[in-house]
Amino acid sequence: MELIASIRRNAIGLGIFAVLTAGLIAITHQVTESTIKENIIQAQIDAFNEILPKNRYDNDLPNSMIELAPDPLLGSPDPITAFIAKKDSQVSAIIFETVAPQGYNGNLNLLVSIDRNGVVTGTRVISHKETPGLGDKVDLKKSNWILSFANTSLRSPEQDKWHVKKDGGDFDQFTGATITPRAIVRAVKNTLMYFDKNQAELLSH
Repeated sequence: MELIASIRRNAIGLGIFAVLTAGLIAITHQVTESTIKENIIQAQIDAFNEILPKNRYDNDLPNSMIELAPDPLLGSPDPITAFIAKKDSQVSAIIFETVAPQGYNGNLNLLVSIDRNGVVTGTRVISHKETPGLGDKVDLKKSNWILSFANTSLRSPEQDKWHVKKDGGDFDQFTGATITPRAIVRAVKNTLMYFDKNQAELLSH
């Protein structure tokens, strides 16, 4: 009887320990998951504010997303996410998560912000696999090249000048690396063309 009682006490103790451990794990997971989500949102806001000044919008930008149907101009066979920036309840800009296919080492993912008048307010490469020291100069941490798209449009430069200088255009290429900047220039121009084609619908949100 004493052995049975001892086993029972041990079983109860293990059961309580298991419940407490499971509860602690659940609480830790919940807190960690919440922190991760907050960090992701903050990183997103920081990226948005690099390409669209904070005084250009007053809405909750990370939660103002729409899904755009696949379109060759956006560089992906999958739907693309865009974020609608508003100021005083009026659309002030659209931030596109677009793709530059055919980089030297594959696709490059971009954020392209275009204001309601069809002018680029800023562009950033958010992921790439380009060669260190060459194609990775599209990253702002490596060079200021990506800043050259600010204040451009389909009219400035003219559409036939939306190429790297090696191809007769207005945009610099990198020494020893033309494929990557060529892909970025094409992607930004195509995003502008998409905006121009769908401007009325985009500004109606």
